[in-house]
Amino acid sequence: MIIRSAKELDRNFDQLARGDVVVGPLPAKYLSPALVADLMERGVRCVPSPLCQLISRSKCAQALLLRQWMAPHTLVIARRAELMEAVGYCARNRIEPVVTKQEGMHCGHGIRRWDNPETLYNTVAFNSADYPFVLQPFLPDISDIRVIVVDDYVEAYVRENEFNFRANLAAGGAGRPLEMDAAAERLCREVMRRCRFPYAHIDLHLTPGGHCWLSEITLEGGIAAARIGRPELQRRKQDVLKRLAQAEIEQN
Repeated sequence: MIIRSAKELDRNFDQLARGDVVVGPLPAKYLSPALVADLMERGVRCVPSPLCQLISRSKCAQALLLRQWMAPHTLVIARRAELMEAVGYCARNRIEPVVTKQEGMHCGHGIRRWDNPETLYNTVAFNSADYPFVLQPFLPDISDIRVIVVDDYVEAYVRENEFNFRANLAAGGAGRPLEMDAAAERLCREVMRRCRFPYAHIDLHLTPGGHCWLSEITLEGGIAAARIGRPELQRRKQDVLKRLAQAEIEQN
């Protein structure tokens, strides 16, 4: 059985078995840990993989699994005790301004800059709704780069905002084309292979010293400053999914 829509998935969910394939992103309700585990236990194959779909929705999961490509000292804070430990960790490593990324928020709305970790602790320590979140050193003077990768198509542009350290276009930033660097593309491809992304919208941070760090990765994202249009991008993504689904069917 090949499932290609949310309605088909709802109608056939209980009958799915080993060898069946679900093509396309899973609806949010099917991305709960229990239902993802259930599909995997029954041998149902998903394209894109459940791993990349879950990672695409979680900043904290990305920081845990992809930290080797992220800026040094990236931490995931899940509870107050870990935040207290992070205050000491930052002090030992002479880290003062920090940035937090709140889980489940997008378009720059969940990114906050703090003058120091102690201020962060005094503000959020006792509010359980603020956990979990990603904690990173604040990187001044970075270039914020959006990369779109679909098969052999790669496009990059810089996002800039002289009035806000959040360079997201939704937060008032502007974009301009950027020639893709070979090392940056290599980083993108490595991250995609690690978590089985068939295509991706990837945010990178490029430092004045030439270091390139992963910021975030997602299956879907804004393309306001891209040369490629949304219809063409979606066509390319669908072609990739069809090819991967056919490979899964032939394998079974």
